[in-house]
Amino acid sequence: MTEPDEAAPDASVRPGRGMPSGGLAPGTRVAGRFTKWGGGRHWEWVGQYLGADEHGHWWYAPAGTRCVRPGADFVDEHGWVSLVPHEGAYAAGFYPETKHVRVYVDMTTEPVWQRRAGDDGGPEWEVTMVDLDLDVVLTRDGHLYVDDEDEFEQHRVELGYPAEVATLAERWRDLVLAAVAAGDEPFARVGHAWLRRASAGAGAAGESGHGSGR
Repeated sequence: MTEPDEAAPDASVRPGRGMPSGGLAPGTRVAGRFTKWGGGRHWEWVGQYLGADEHGHWWYAPAGTRCVRPGADFVDEHGWVSLVPHEGAYAAGFYPETKHVRVYVDMTTEPVWQRRAGDDGGPEWEVTMVDLDLDVVLTRDGHLYVDDEDEFEQHRVELGYPAEVATLAERWRDLVLAAVAAGDEPFARVGHAWLRRASAGAGAAGESGHGSGR
């Protein structure tokens, strides 16, 4: 496997989930949109597509990104990279040393890429997913835990998660938790290699946004 600091975008990007073969052009503006089960809005942000590798598609939100959800609206002082995997029902965020959290993985429905309709000046592409509450979190000091299990149990009743959706979230929680604990990639080094590259200038000239249950 290529060392993460030397990793290059994969030229043979796997299509699927709405992503065109070959991926997007680096620098393409991408909106990340989380919803809640039933269609309620959740975190939204805009970043810049970086590229793809064997793990999935990566995009960058620089410092100054606006993060919005109902009842919350702030500008993040720290840049981060997000990963949508080729396979899996989650979205992962990788954060710089200035943040207490190193890796934050939201369990979701399988993310879907789509080209946005209209010409409103917004991002050309968006990736959407339903947030399913459960989060795997790795802190800077090495503390690994699952967050929002109580919220998951509450919402599976209040929002009426179908049995297969609840099972999906629990399955990927267990798989991601085990992968992070074992130091498997992309959670050990690869994600932060993408972040270092982006922070050093790869795609760092674009604008706005974030989203997940932080």
